[in-house]
Amino acid sequence: MRKYIYILIMCLAPVVASAQNQAAIIEKINKISAEMKTMECDFVQTKHLKMLNDKMVSNGKMYYQQTNKLRWEYVTPYAYTFILNDNKVMLKNQKRTDVIDVNQNKMFKEIARMMMNSIVGKCLSDEKAFKTTIKETPNEWVATLIPQKKDMKQMWTKLILHFDRTKNIVAQVEMHEKTGDYTVIDLKNTKTNKTIDQKQFSVN
Repeated sequence: MRKYIYILIMCLAPVVASAQNQAAIIEKINKISAEMKTMECDFVQTKHLKMLNDKMVSNGKMYYQQTNKLRWEYVTPYAYTFILNDNKVMLKNQKRTDVIDVNQNKMFKEIARMMMNSIVGKCLSDEKAFKTTIKETPNEWVATLIPQKKDMKQMWTKLILHFDRTKNIVAQVEMHEKTGDYTVIDLKNTKTNKTIDQKQFSVN
C-alpha cells in the first residue's frame, strides 16, 4: 500500500520542466497574453506577516487592458485604488488622491511594470529582470521568478506565478519579501477580451 501511495504522490508532485519544454510553455503563455486585449476579475489578497504570525485578507476588483492600463481596486476591508494608465499612476483612498509620473520615479516604474506584467504572465521572458524556473503539475504551471535587478532584490526574494493549464492564464500570484512576509493573490471569476469602460482607467 505504501508503494502505491508513494507513486501517487510522485505523480501529483510538481515536475521541473526541461529547458526545451520550459521555452515551449513560455512561448504558449506569451501567445495567450498577446491575444488578451482585456482582462477583468475579482481577487482575494492574503498578506502573511511573519513577526506577528498573522494574516490580513482583503478583496477587490482588477481590470487590465493592453498595453499599459491597469486598475487594482480594494473594496474590503478598506477602499483603495491603484490605476496605471501609460506613464501615469493614481493612488486613491478615502482621504486623498495622488497622481505620479512613473518616469520620474525609477523604483515606482519598476513596481508598476512588474505588477501589471505578473498579472498577465508577461514577465516570464524578461531575462534581465528575472531568472525563471517552471514546474508542471497536472492542473497548473508554477513559475518561480528570482529578481535580478538591484531595486527588485531589495524588496522581493521571489515571485511565484500559478497558471491554470486549462485556460493558460494566471490564477494565483505569490510575492515573497526579504522580511519573510509574503502575499498571496488569488484571481477569481476571470473574464478576458470583454469591453471595459475606459472610465475605469481614468487618472485625474
